[in-house]
Amino acid sequence: MVFLTGGVAIAFALIHLYSYRLKFLDSTPRSWWLSFSSGISVAYVFVHVLPDLNEAQQDLSSSLMVLDFFEHHVYVAALVGMVVFYGLERIAKESREKNAAEGDGDVTEPGVFWLHMASFTLYNLVIGYLLYREEQDFSNLIMYAVAMGTHMLVNDYGLRNHHRRLYQKVGRWVLAAAVITGWVISSRYAISEAALAVVFALLAGSIILNVLKEELPDERQSRYWVFALGVSSYTAILLAL
Repeated sequence: MVFLTGGVAIAFALIHLYSYRLKFLDSTPRSWWLSFSSGISVAYVFVHVLPDLNEAQQDLSSSLMVLDFFEHHVYVAALVGMVVFYGLERIAKESREKNAAEGDGDVTEPGVFWLHMASFTLYNLVIGYLLYREEQDFSNLIMYAVAMGTHMLVNDYGLRNHHRRLYQKVGRWVLAAAVITGWVISSRYAISEAALAVVFALLAGSIILNVLKEELPDERQSRYWVFALGVSSYTAILLAL
């Protein structure tokens, strides 16, 4: 299974490195592939991840022996993940608007680019590390690989749209290296179940935000029915396993 998870990590890296060659993604209305991929990611979070967090909540509470106030802190971690990435998205949009108003092009400032890269590097490290979590069950590994692979496709599109040339020259290589590094770390070191629950929760909240930010804006002209098809079809598959 180590070789299989390593192959998945390499596949994740290749998505970042070469998804720009998929020219059909750069279209308005939004490419149905992106909307379908977003639906898969959302289905995975709500059908697979959130139920797991419910079980992990008990492990985390007993491990930390926290007060009743922190009874739902796994879900708070998911909320934190969503809020953090919402803030990053707002910063990127404001930077693009500022540069466009000053005649510097519809692109973010370098400082914002590196802030995004630092955040998504951690994001990809987590995705790569969690391959270790799914290693023990082949079907779970495949479901995780499909959901995260399609999610990376959506993330890559959004980041390239924000940062343009700088992402193409530097950013995609950084994120490709991050997911491989996460897998390497997971193959050598294991964190506690409690810490793993928090990490998974942060990822879940981040995925929800990163999908919705791409699907909801009017200018995207997103394809709702394709998004819904992605949600329903992947939900059916997850429930059947």
